[in-house]
Amino acid sequence: MSKIQMYPLHTRRKVLLSFVLLTVLKTAQCDITVSTQELPLQLNDFGQFSIIAANVGVENASLHIVIQHEDIIKIKPRDIVLLQNQTIYNFTVEATSAGHTEVSANSTNKNINLSNVFLRATVYKNKPLGVFSITIGWVYFIAWSVSFYPQIYINYKRKSVVGLNFDFLVLNLIGFALYSTFNLGLYTIPEVEKQYFERYPRGLNPVKVNDIVFAVHAFVATFVTIAQCFIYERGDQRVSIIARIILGIYAVFLTISLILSGVYVINWLDFLYYCSYVKLSITLIKYIPQAYMNYKRKSTVGWSIGNIILDFTGGVLSMLQMILDSYNYNDWVSIFGDPTKFGLGLFSVIFDVFFIIQHYFLYRNTNYEEIFTKSPLPQELNIL
Repeated sequence: MSKIQMYPLHTRRKVLLSFVLLTVLKTAQCDITVSTQELPLQLNDFGQFSIIAANVGVENASLHIVIQHEDIIKIKPRDIVLLQNQTIYNFTVEATSAGHTEVSANSTNKNINLSNVFLRATVYKNKPLGVFSITIGWVYFIAWSVSFYPQIYINYKRKSVVGLNFDFLVLNLIGFALYSTFNLGLYTIPEVEKQYFERYPRGLNPVKVNDIVFAVHAFVATFVTIAQCFIYERGDQRVSIIARIILGIYAVFLTISLILSGVYVINWLDFLYYCSYVKLSITLIKYIPQAYMNYKRKSTVGWSIGNIILDFTGGVLSMLQMILDSYNYNDWVSIFGDPTKFGLGLFSVIFDVFFIIQHYFLYRNTNYEEIFTKSPLPQELNIL
């Protein structure tokens, strides 16, 4: 047989092989999703969800429902058989214990993709308590947002920023800039969000719109306060050498991280996480310069107590919400298992209490402002 005669036979074999391969792939292709990925339930109540199976090309393939914590919910049925003429399969959920649990599925057919078949069931003890928790969340959100304005107002009224520590302001500005970067990056950049879901396939984007609004608003308000430092009387105040060194270390660390992200050594998601870690460290140290300055001056004149009271209110309500949610969802691990958020809130509240003690007890009867009025300190041309 000549090569000219063999070529058509070889071509026909390739076409036949491609046809068989496409048929197998089409048969194995099955788009399976779940009707909802969040299922809130009150204790002892019932709920429902559905599994939607499209393009079922596998006969008698069965699905088994897997519950992460079987003491929290019960699901009926636990097993179903996929049929070519049926698309929707309904399930009943009974809430038996407060808590959080994940629901997924596995199949007897390894070719069926079940990565999108999962939901989170959240069982709470008391619905009014949940509504109260949400209300508390909005109250402390408003308290924290408004807390920047008493300082801006007192600066405007006094036409002076003497008594307001510049280290605190700069650290606050950098902290909220990084917090805004983290929130905006994770919420608005599709590539970063994709990296997050690749790392946490069954996670939810932790950034909400209110997180972005708060972070950007806090940055703008802090920037306005710093702008006042260039307009009003500031005496001999400037950013300290220690603060400059700390900011320099942060700058080097974030610059190296940014370069590594740019050359794809680390993911952009990792860079955003590094920004958030720097923000957390700033939260731990930013109040120290102001507290020391008040102690050194034996006065809180120029430092707004309204800011502290609102910050204290927000911090206490934030921790109260965490405690209420932990009780309502029987989820004390969120506090004791991962104490970072609760600990940072508690740390801020402790400093607020210290500032309140300084203002109302230790330095209540100060004459610092009168002394300053009679003998003003020399101004600096640059706060940095």
